[in-house]
This record gives sequence, structure tokens and C-alpha cells, in this order.
Amino acid sequence: MKCYFVWSSQTEHTRQKTELQLSATLKQPHSYFLRFKPIFIYTSQHFTTLRMLSLFVCFILCLSGAALSNLQEKQTDFGMQVFSQMALTTRDSNLAFSPYGVASILGMAQVGAGGETLKTLDSKMGFSLQERGIARQLRLLQRDIASVEGVELASGVMVERKMTLEKGFRKGLRKAFQAIPHQLDFSRPDQALEIINAWVSDHTAGNIRSFLSSSALTDETRMVLLSALHFQGLWKVPFDPQMTQERLFHCANGSSVSVPMMRQINRFKYGEFVTPDGVDYDVIEVPYEGETLSMLLVTPFERDTSMMALVGELTSQRLQQWRKEMKSLKLQLALPRFTLDSEVDLKTTLTSMGLGNMFNLAKADFTRITTEERLSVSKILQKVKIEVNEEGTKGSSATGAVMFSRMAVQEITLDRPFLFLIQHKSTGAVLFMGQVYQPHQR
Repeated sequence: MKCYFVWSSQTEHTRQKTELQLSATLKQPHSYFLRFKPIFIYTSQHFTTLRMLSLFVCFILCLSGAALSNLQEKQTDFGMQVFSQMALTTRDSNLAFSPYGVASILGMAQVGAGGETLKTLDSKMGFSLQERGIARQLRLLQRDIASVEGVELASGVMVERKMTLEKGFRKGLRKAFQAIPHQLDFSRPDQALEIINAWVSDHTAGNIRSFLSSSALTDETRMVLLSALHFQGLWKVPFDPQMTQERLFHCANGSSVSVPMMRQINRFKYGEFVTPDGVDYDVIEVPYEGETLSMLLVTPFERDTSMMALVGELTSQRLQQWRKEMKSLKLQLALPRFTLDSEVDLKTTLTSMGLGNMFNLAKADFTRITTEERLSVSKILQKVKIEVNEEGTKGSSATGAVMFSRMAVQEITLDRPFLFLIQHKSTGAVLFMGQVYQPHQR
């Protein structure tokens, strides 16, 4: 038996969410809701006078909340689509992945994309950060997530110091991700590597120390987009270490291994569901302290059912249905204590999803980043570490897109057989042509 672990923040009643947003916002002098601050300060004292104004403000806040929810759903759906595609190529293998991380990195790429590259990113991701108001919504969504105790988000942009960036790209990064480009000298890749890995380590509490390998950067590298996420949370009700026992875990290949199995008897939200193909599966929610985050555990009811049968269930709409239909029951939960450490290059996965354009130097359009030279993405990497024990969970992810250009230092060496043609350009007439196999002979 094998489980997928899906991170999800809990949905709250609209009124409660609005109150929490206001409470948090009033502590931020430059927040989106600052213009409405006097209304909410005085409404309780002057309800009759300001009733219509307060109703208007509540209406605006509800619309804003709906927009944030819609953007979050699209981000989540895209990230889980990437996971589902990866799962097809990693059957029966452990995999830890950050949907949020990959959606953030491609969102940053969106800001600098143009032409067909932008159209493809918009279509596949379901939203465009170049549309009016979307960048603001993304920033507010990041603020909501980062306000949770134990969660840290960070976005970084490392750019070749000699490359001039378009003003619109700088503005877009600042508006959507609060990221300011930092100049590096990629002609000294070892030094740049040290700086980038230090940035990732600092923003993952030291959990991911060597994000990029020595071969990841070259003197052709022009930019590295970075997204870091760190979470450390305690279970609402910790597992008693004295109840942890060695028990068999039944692997997908039919073998069994002994693992430390944590146990707890408590009330959990639990539901039984069925896929369109008739596969029964269970969902159980284990909340963290504060109950703004929880872990959803999903497993087929039948032990010999492949986990691939559940991949199609991974959508934001389905997650909402789970939460709506789960009931609180007294259960005994047995969960393995585990640590996952995954490292993936998403280029093949994203190409199979129709996003190969941005990896092709001849087709990629990132002219909104710079017009000095043509850029494309060489690789998109993600490292994730997850540790689950009796106390809680510690998780870190780092996602990076390495962008390069060959225009400045491109070298073509004809050190192998080649063809040649001498053509009159205006008429197209070919005056001479030939093939060279042995240039040292006549």
C-alpha cells in the first residue's frame, strides 16, 4: 500500500476569512485594504451613517476573496497536473513535489514571456500574470500563505550583471513576487553557484544546502529564477512515540518491508470516495497546530490497486469535494514515519505537457526580459525534502529555472564532414556547392 501526500490549506467561512484578512491587513500600512480602514474602524460606532459604505466594502472584499480563490485553484490545478505527469514516469517510486513551487517559477517566466511562448504558458497554466489585477491577487495569495506560522516563502532572481533588463520585467517581478533582481557574474560560474546555493539554504532553514550542482551553470547562463518554500509544523495532536511500533508496509511490487508505524486514536475527518472508473479510496485529514494547514492522506481501499488509478482525482475541485463530504469520526490512524528527498529536472515533463517551446532557443520568446540577446530556459529543477515524525512535519522545496543565451559566445567548429553552398542571394542561384570529408586532401 502506498500513499500520495497532498498539501492543502483549509477553506473557512467567507465571513471569518474576511475578518481575518482585515485583522492581518490593518497591521500592514501599505496593504490593499488601507483605503477602507476608517470605515471598519468607525462602522461599529456609526452604523446608521456608514451602513451603505460598509456594505460596499464587504462586497468588494467578497469579490477579492473569490478572485484569490480562483487564482489559487488554477495554480493548484497546474501544479498537480505536473505531478500527475511525473507520476506516470516514476511508477512505484517515492516522489516529493511542490505544486506551489513549479507554479511560482513558471509564473515568473510568464512575466518575461511574449508571443507564442506567453500564449502557451497562459493556456497551460490557466491564468496570465500580465492581465490586469492578477499580479495583485498573486501577491495577496502569497501574503495569506506566508502569514501562517511556520511557513516561509521567497522568490529570487539572479541575473547576469552585463545584461540590461526591460523595465516592465522589473516592475512585474516586484508587483507579483516582491522580487528584485540581483546581479551576478556568470562568467565565474563557481562563484555564482555559491551565491545561489547560499540563497536557497538561507530560505529553507538550511534544509537544502546544495540546490544546484557544479554543472548547472556555465558562462552562457544569463538568469536563474528561484522559488523557495519552507514549512515546519506540529501536529494538532502529536503521535505518542511510545505507540510507534515496527509494522509491515506492503509495497506496490508485492514485497513487504518493516517500518516504524506511528499510531493514534482520535477524531479525524474521514471520507470514502469512488473514481469515475469505480475505484474505491479513502481520504483522511490530519491537522497541524492552528488548523490553517493539514495533511490529506489518500490511499486505495484495496491493497493491490495501483496508485495510478487515483492520479485523475488530483484536482482542486476534487479536493474541495473531499473537504465538503468528509465527516469527523473516531479512528485509529497508523501512519509510517518517513523522510523523502526528491530531485527532479522538469524539462521532459513540461515538454510532454506542451511547454517545450520555452526550452527551444530558436522558438522561445522572452523579449520582455531583455532585447539584447535571445533567451531560453535550459532546465527547470526542483529539490524537495519532507520529514514526517511523531511531532509533526518539516518540509522544504527549492525550484529554479536556468535561462541561457548563446548569442554572445556561440562558437561553431566544423571539425566533422560538412556541406557548402555558394549562392547569389538576390536571385537564389547556387553557383557552387560541395561536401567536405577530408579537408587535407584535394
